[in-house]
Amino acid sequence: MKVEVLNIQGEKTGRSIELPDDIFGIEPNEHSVYLSVKQYLANQRQGTHKSKERGEVAGSTKKIKRQKGTGTARFGDIKNPIFRGGGRIFGPRPRSYNLKLNKKTKRLARKSALSGKMAEGKLFVIEDFSFDSPKTKEYINILNNFNAVDNRSLLVTSDYEKEVYLSSRNLKKSDVVRATDLNTYQILLANALILSEGSVEEIIKSLN
Repeated sequence: MKVEVLNIQGEKTGRSIELPDDIFGIEPNEHSVYLSVKQYLANQRQGTHKSKERGEVAGSTKKIKRQKGTGTARFGDIKNPIFRGGGRIFGPRPRSYNLKLNKKTKRLARKSALSGKMAEGKLFVIEDFSFDSPKTKEYINILNNFNAVDNRSLLVTSDYEKEVYLSSRNLKKSDVVRATDLNTYQILLANALILSEGSVEEIIKSLN
């Protein structure tokens, strides 16, 4: 399919770019998207949670009272889990939440997410551009041209553009990412997905 290439003012340049149907025009596979998002969010977890169990709580191991004849339940030491300050039963332990996912499934998820944005009319292709120095106001002006200031936006560049990245860093709803680092979760989160011409080539390379 052919898509108009826009400039940073949001105007047509008179040029178009060919987007492969097998990447930007497939029927989205919702299950692969679910698995990819699940993996991404799980891998963000540190897994450093820890609570002390009975054997790790500081305290005496002396038996609190005699076994029989008190008329109440028998107790061992003060670290008993039913006491305030005692150990926790089956508490959380440090662990890794990382999930593994097949490369083909991850590729299919990204293709599905891109195709979904294309079908919704939320995907734009613009000319490559750069800044001489970080300029947040200029970056906001670009987003304004695509009605993306108040909504979540994602700009995908072919390579790391330091000045562009720094210009967007102070905006809560705006992200800039390299094409090679693009993931399904970021695509789904964006209300406006803006691809530079150079990034389109990188995306096609990585997904073929």
